[in-house]
Amino acid sequence: MHASQMAHMHESQIARLNRIEGQIRGIKKMINDGRYCVDTLTQIRSASRALAKVKHNIFRAHLEACVHDSLSGGDPSDRSAKMNEIVELLSTFR
Repeated sequence: MHASQMAHMHESQIARLNRIEGQIRGIKKMINDGRYCVDTLTQIRSASRALAKVKHNIFRAHLEACVHDSLSGGDPSDRSAKMNEIVELLSTFR
């Protein structure tokens, strides 16, 4: 992944996180206002899905950039470390 692509991806994820931050503020207001629980839960689900999308995008970028570079490099210990890292990430985020 080129530097300009990474910069665009970072900007995109920051924009997503800003929207999620607004959603969280809205959820807090819903709770403070005593809004209907189902409506609040719906908003929480929406924010959770949006955050999961950010996680997915960052993980994908990591695979396309950092991991790709390590796996195509000549250092076997670096490749092995990256493979272990991927296994850990997959088990953690599954």
